[in-house]
Amino acid sequence: MDERSDMGIDELAFDRSFAGAPGELVRVSPLVRRMTAGNPGPMTFTGTCTYVVGAGKVAIIDPGPDRKEHIDALLESLRGETIAAILVTHTHKDHSPGARALKAATGAPIIGCAPYAPPAKTGAAPLEGPHDKAHAPDLILREGDAFEARNFALVCVETPGHTANHLAFYLPQEQALFSGDHVMAWSTSLVTPPDGAMRDYMASLEKLRRRDDRIYWPGHGGPVLEPQRYVRALANHRRLRERAILSRLAAGDATIETIVAHVYEGLSPGLRAAAGLSVLAHLQDLAERGLLATDGLAALDGHYRPA
Repeated sequence: MDERSDMGIDELAFDRSFAGAPGELVRVSPLVRRMTAGNPGPMTFTGTCTYVVGAGKVAIIDPGPDRKEHIDALLESLRGETIAAILVTHTHKDHSPGARALKAATGAPIIGCAPYAPPAKTGAAPLEGPHDKAHAPDLILREGDAFEARNFALVCVETPGHTANHLAFYLPQEQALFSGDHVMAWSTSLVTPPDGAMRDYMASLEKLRRRDDRIYWPGHGGPVLEPQRYVRALANHRRLRERAILSRLAAGDATIETIVAHVYEGLSPGLRAAAGLSVLAHLQDLAERGLLATDGLAALDGHYRPA
């Protein structure tokens, strides 16, 4: 769901161009190359971005889905170089499964996010479909942990919200952040309970807003060139969405279905389920903060009223 048009974010400076066909390794900075997996779609834009950091002895970030043509193209493009580590931002199937194929071909360790764990929260059935439940890292990274090579380092920045196990990776040599699906220029990030949590997502946005990163390299689409301004716009958009939901509750809307119908006017029918989960994420956060009332836990089939 691309919601940029109602948040003024199109006015911010980010690169809307996207060079490189699937299978083509493109240099995007002195230390970074990018290859797009051939998995375009409404939730993946032009496809998953796989990043190669360094030269000679390199690290791979987000090998993407387990697509033989993508892994083969990556290996061929790096012929003569050594893959020293495979880093994964989170366990969605468009980001992590390719790590196992890449490890099998190279022996490089898989490091980064923790395996997917079904969340304890209820209120929405866990969306098992998008998750790579077979992800088995050799090393889990936590805040401040780093993979270090001869001419670069990648430092772990914990950014839960889109998923509970989401990480970003900071490249200090270029003041660049590989932001995964937490912040993307082409679309807002989907936050879907129970694995996604709006409170965590907003806290992670604030965490990034306080940083001085110069550029973001996201999991889909081109770079974010003014990251602090962009993150502020994302947070403001979520606050506006929150106010719209509270306004609909005050007007008498009591269910997620009716809130979605009024807040997401003209939405494609195929995106209504995703919109409902996004509204649920807001409702859960608002309920935890005492700003609305519901019987029991905030759930997809719940009934809501002003506090």
